[in-house]
Amino acid sequence: MRTHFTIVALIGMAMTSLLAAPTPSKPNIILILSDDVGLGDVHCTGGPFKTPNLDALAAGGTRFEYCYSTPLCGPSRCQLLTGRYPFRTGLINNQSHNAVAPDRETMIPTVMKKAGYVTASAGKWGQICLGPGEWGFDEYIVFKGSGRYWRDQATIYTLNGQQKDLPEGKYLPDRMHDFVVDFITRHKDQPFFVYYPMSHIHGPIVRTPDSQPGASKDQLYSDNVEYMDKLVGKLMTELDRLKLRERTLVLFTGDNGTARFGVEAATVNGKAISGQKATMLEGGSRVPLVVNWPGTTPAGKVNRDLTDFSDFFATFAELGGAKLPGGVTLDSHSFAPQIKGQKGTPREWVYVELNGRSYVRDARYKLTHRDELFDLREAPFKEILIAKETASPEAVAARTKLQAILDQHPTGTAAGPDGSKKAAKKAKKLRRQRQ
Repeated sequence: MRTHFTIVALIGMAMTSLLAAPTPSKPNIILILSDDVGLGDVHCTGGPFKTPNLDALAAGGTRFEYCYSTPLCGPSRCQLLTGRYPFRTGLINNQSHNAVAPDRETMIPTVMKKAGYVTASAGKWGQICLGPGEWGFDEYIVFKGSGRYWRDQATIYTLNGQQKDLPEGKYLPDRMHDFVVDFITRHKDQPFFVYYPMSHIHGPIVRTPDSQPGASKDQLYSDNVEYMDKLVGKLMTELDRLKLRERTLVLFTGDNGTARFGVEAATVNGKAISGQKATMLEGGSRVPLVVNWPGTTPAGKVNRDLTDFSDFFATFAELGGAKLPGGVTLDSHSFAPQIKGQKGTPREWVYVELNGRSYVRDARYKLTHRDELFDLREAPFKEILIAKETASPEAVAARTKLQAILDQHPTGTAAGPDGSKKAAKKAKKLRRQRQ
């Protein structure tokens, strides 16, 4: 009898211990950054394409309705990784990639590593100087350029500093997926941060392993969206297999809006969006953002707070218990509370800049560097220009408020494509003044 009671007591103690076990304080973080994927390219944000795995992520997590990137890949990625706007770093276009350097800027992996994370980058990097290793990533796979899929586009890729052949018939996005799976498998017992800038769906739009022979251009575009979604689903399956899902925060977003060859098809609920990649309109910068962390992120919720690409830096640092770098001006505003379903302290405005052009917007209005005020009540489909002489008191007040913000965010200049020393010196001086 005593033995029976002892066994029951031990079982009860074990169950109590399991129930009391705290949720891991440092979640694994995987940021999936798709290429040229705007609102109309994902079904859960109103697009016409089949993206069941992304839809499932959104259904099981939270979709952020108002996420803003820079409208071009290089400045967008730099802003994301440094938490700083282009005018501060000098990386204001794809030609100014040498404006930044590790001795002047700190990227997310450096901060996360100091908090005990192991870090990896898998995919596109070319619009920022040097490589992922020099910027603090422990492991990486990288290819030159954008939109690389098959051997006739990229004969080699780089794996942790070593050049590797891409064999004939092998699909580079699959290699990148295998790298990510291998990395998280080897590091499943310690917190990891994975930055996953995919090839999809940057042009040229070519066949996928699932495409049928003779597929039309429109079909190939759809094939690429669906293969991107398929890779996301395969990664979620691996996280389940490794029993990591409830310990892993997964985010999916796009680096800028849809490119010109996809805008006709990439509609939102059947309607065309205002603008596209590289424009200063909604379609250039407003991108999908889906956040999923089972047991922590509210399921099926749509968050309407404003967020921008600088915000990932402070958000990941807060979630990972990392210390923000000192002596540097960060534009990053953490949305970690919103990820957990809390109210937090939402942004009142977002700032977008590209190559000497800029705008700031709040929940209703948008003011550009050219002093144009727009009403965004019908965005992302229409942006209504407000003439000064017909502006309401509300619009006049919005102009005043937004102009004060623009005054604190001067559009950046950097060395031109010629890389002249005179231009570089001028850009460096301006960056010091703006820091």
